Amino acid sequence: MTSKQRSYLKGLAMNIDPIINVGKGSVTPEIIKAIDEAIEKRELIKLGVLKNCMDDPHEIAETIAGRTKSEVVQVIGKKIILFRPNKKDPKILLPK
Repeated sequence: MTSKQRSYLKGLAMNIDPIINVGKGSVTPEIIKAIDEAIEKRELIKLGVLKNCMDDPHEIAETIAGRTKSEVVQVIGKKIILFRPNKKDPKILLPK
């Protein structure tokens, strides 16, 4: 992903609220499944990491991205933005 594409996705994600929060249990199979389903439907999602989660948000982002085959767009504080284009019906077209 180029920096221009990443910047475009960051702009789109500004108005999105976190749809899933990672809590005390950190990254569980249930969380991965929920994130995978959400990213399949929306392509661009924002996650929140709750204060009671002791893991580093950057490590959580990389773990989730690896397991869902998505891209980490940005990690700011305790917010994570992930992107994975829908192969059948892409809704978000990235600039070249």
